Amino acid sequence: MTIDKETVEKVAHLARLELNETEKQEMIKDMSKILDFMAKLNELDTSGVEPLVYMTGDVNVLREDVVKQQITHEEALQNAPKHDEDYFLVAKVIEK
Repeated sequence: MTIDKETVEKVAHLARLELNETEKQEMIKDMSKILDFMAKLNELDTSGVEPLVYMTGDVNVLREDVVKQQITHEEALQNAPKHDEDYFLVAKVIEK
């Protein structure tokens, strides 16, 4: 796969990045290096290698969830800047 200006522009659009022409050229070089490295990794024979989930053999120690403090519905709404009887009121963040 080759990286061209259109590919960089598409990725930049998806990532919501604004790139000037110089930055686009640098991205083409960087992304090409990444793909070259991935192609080099694909040349390795990994048929006898077990899939790796964790980097170490350590086991994660988890604690039990214990409720330490409970507040009522009214107490939760008490310090809210805006609320009605049941809910926090927040500014609309999604527009159609």
